[in-house]
Amino acid sequence: MVTTSRAERVSAAFVKITNTLVADYDVLDLLHALVEASVDLLDAAAAGLLLADPHGELQVLASTSERSQLVEILQLQAGSGPCVECYRTGTPVVVEDIASLTGQWDEFRAAALSQGFRSVHAVPMRVQGRTIGAMGLFGERSGALTPEDVAIGQALADVATIGILQERTIRESAVVNEQLQRALNSRVLIEQAKGVIANTAGVNMEEAFGRLRSFARANNQNLHDTAARVINRTLTL
Repeated sequence: MVTTSRAERVSAAFVKITNTLVADYDVLDLLHALVEASVDLLDAAAAGLLLADPHGELQVLASTSERSQLVEILQLQAGSGPCVECYRTGTPVVVEDIASLTGQWDEFRAAALSQGFRSVHAVPMRVQGRTIGAMGLFGERSGALTPEDVAIGQALADVATIGILQERTIRESAVVNEQLQRALNSRVLIEQAKGVIANTAGVNMEEAFGRLRSFARANNQNLHDTAARVINRTLTL
């Protein structure tokens, strides 16, 4: 059995993320690569990512599980929580023990605990003073991430942010807005496709997304186009 060191896995994660930055790359694929790499490499049970739309409103764009997606959505509905605070301030927010939160972010506290999370480390997605979102790393145990994990998580987020805001996409602000709006539209489409797959195949939503993502990867398609085929009933998974 071949084993790889952590350094090799970290290098592979950065290569995977940067490899998505090709012509006509899909922002949603990039963000999913980010959250998946973060959970794989860091001491986190799940990750969720909030990104600001063209109007500055936060939206859930990527998550590694239905649990983390639900917690992120409830943060947005409440208008408060560590990830929302991280986006607003542009600085990391650490909650070592979610259960100890009293009188602060009550909606987030209840939602996170109900999903089995006990800690969270929110990392800003920022570059050159501009913050475009935040990634939440959720733990099932109390305690903070190690300094090494924090550094790796922030570096992964920084690379992804640079990818979104790289030179060829920020020459005109309209291009950035188009990229982000497409990602938002894709997310809606993917949620619909997950529902179709779950209903027709009799599986849960996480398995439905797994099938969708696996097919897209195996056939070199992006998630948006694959989801559209599922919804149009030209593809059954």
